[in-house]
Amino acid sequence: MNWEQVSGLYNYWVVIFLMMTGFYIVLARKNLVKSVIGLNIFQTSVFLLYITMGKVDGGTAPIIPPEIAAAAAHGHQEHAVDAAHDAHIADAGHVADVIHDAGLTHDAIEIVYSNPLPSVLMLTAIVVGIATTALALALVVRIREDYGTIDEEQILRLDRGE
Repeated sequence: MNWEQVSGLYNYWVVIFLMMTGFYIVLARKNLVKSVIGLNIFQTSVFLLYITMGKVDGGTAPIIPPEIAAAAAHGHQEHAVDAAHDAHIADAGHVADVIHDAGLTHDAIEIVYSNPLPSVLMLTAIVVGIATTALALALVVRIREDYGTIDEEQILRLDRGE
């Protein structure tokens, strides 16, 4: 593997660095707030991993351009094909299905779509992560109220009665 190949995967190197940083913070720190921050860094690295995997060079959102949809809906085959060509589209996807369903020809119509699923899943994961972080910090506050500390070792000593 040469330097060009290694540097071309920089997003994965960033993910690995963030993941290991978060993992180290969770394991090495005895402070509960720092552990929650480490988990958030780890979680962010997972988000970046999935989002970068869903990125397609030159890709667009999987939305049919209005010109093609309107022409296909009204059965104007020539206008839909012309509109697709005028839009300078680059990969056959959902538009090709619409054009096919309308009985249109799509020789040179190509549209490159980015897959929206990783982004949608990560939006959901972000919401769950925020809720989990809020719950973890609320538990840290309760632990601080009961034990007077957020240091894991001191909490264990207090639980053992030392």
